[in-house]
Amino acid sequence: MGRPKRIWIPHMFYHIVCRGNRRDPLFRDGNDFIAILYMFEKVYEKIPYELVSYCLMTNHFHLLLRSQEEPISKVMALVNKRYANYYNTKYKLTGHVFEKRYFSEMVKDTTGMLTVSRYIHLNPIKAKMVKSPEHYPWSSFRFYANPHVIPPNYIDTTYLLNYFPGTETEKREQFVRFSTSDTARPGICMITS
Repeated sequence: MGRPKRIWIPHMFYHIVCRGNRRDPLFRDGNDFIAILYMFEKVYEKIPYELVSYCLMTNHFHLLLRSQEEPISKVMALVNKRYANYYNTKYKLTGHVFEKRYFSEMVKDTTGMLTVSRYIHLNPIKAKMVKSPEHYPWSSFRFYANPHVIPPNYIDTTYLLNYFPGTETEKREQFVRFSTSDTARPGICMITS
């Protein structure tokens, strides 16, 4: 029996999670993190999408994205296939790199967008890897917290910042305050490492 077809609504954002097979590390060193970010960029050149938040953890990663031209499944298939080829070649392995198909959940409203983004950016704190999200190098948080750090083309910070009133500086300050405040995240699926 085939896999059920994924629901894709082009204007909606989705929380995506991919985990390493057997919860093994997906990223063993800094070059692995850089490699998947490069693959996100290359896939974006083929299939434009909007990525508003991401966090690459050791054995999984989170994305908050939408694709208006092609189904998200096509974006993820390209990214995951390219990364699996890279990973298996680099580490002289064969077989599955990812545990299973990626998890996806549609995010339906403004509160959900901000809550999921906060959850994504707080993942390294929850895992006790860093004390503050701005200290974690493998997430999109730095693009929100520091206006001097320019995001790559495939990352759109304006979408979430525009939920807050004021100047760009005020929007960034409010986003950081919201993202680092109360760590309770009601109403969203909790994915643990």
